[in-house]
Amino acid sequence: MASSDFDIKYVAHLARVALTPEEEARLGQQLGGILGYVNKLREADVTGVEPTAHAFPMVNVTRQDEIRPSLTNEEALGNAPARLNGLFVVPKIVE
Repeated sequence: MASSDFDIKYVAHLARVALTPEEEARLGQQLGGILGYVNKLREADVTGVEPTAHAFPMVNVTRQDEIRPSLTNEEALGNAPARLNGLFVVPKIVE
């Protein structure tokens, strides 16, 4: 895509941005430069390169699920200012 293949007014409309004529000229030139760099990247030989989402392999480092001892209901509610039927009582915030 050459820098003349896009309409900066259309791009600004899609972005919901109002531009002055000076801003249109400056941003049009900048966007054209960006598209030029993208075209340069298209020239790179990538045969045999697998597409990836990350440059390095990502490994999930979470621990395995295992049953462990936890607080009893009484311990969990030990400092609660108010409780009812084994639950915390909090002020109503939705009317």
